[in-house]
Amino acid sequence: MTPDDILTRKGRAPEGRGKVLALACGALAREIGALIEANGWDHLDLACLPAILHNTPDAIPARVEEAVLRHRAAYARIFVVYADCGTGGRLRATCDRLGVEMIEGPHCYAFFEGTDSFLARAEDEFRAFYLTDFLTRQFEAFVIAPLGLDRHPELRDMYFGHYKKLVYQAQTDDAALTEKARACADRLGLAFERRFTGYGDLARALARA
Repeated sequence: MTPDDILTRKGRAPEGRGKVLALACGALAREIGALIEANGWDHLDLACLPAILHNTPDAIPARVEEAVLRHRAAYARIFVVYADCGTGGRLRATCDRLGVEMIEGPHCYAFFEGTDSFLARAEDEFRAFYLTDFLTRQFEAFVIAPLGLDRHPELRDMYFGHYKKLVYQAQTDDAALTEKARACADRLGLAFERRFTGYGDLARALARA
């Protein structure tokens, strides 16, 4: 395990019984942990790669492969909890070559909402900017700082001038988090919409895994 491979043990399966490893994006750690606890999935362990990899999606396939090879001897099965996430099909090709399954969909915004529902809205929402619970909590670190808006707020309209609204896909019913998401929309100069999605296809995919 490397320093930036965050391994959170959730399973409590007895010795000799095969376990499943969910190898996931760190942005999903809280949600997957909640699903494991709520459903009593004692056979399922969770290992997360750093969420910041989404800023360099070309690196995701190699990092996933490295983690699969490192952990696969200890598990009967590994399920990769990433969608395509900007890899242009390279992550799917890597998972197919390694013989491991991965979650369907283009990105987490789609599978939280339900990929079919998200794609059905896509033509009408091409000017929407999306936040999840994780991105709302980490707005400064994952949106503002990487775009340099903390240092150059005048660049906001260059980045977001073509967007129309911010859609907050809420995984949990948290009033404080909703207000934070609304403040994020105000900061970007966008209209605000809250859409309660729960865990969407993520819950169904993990249940099958």
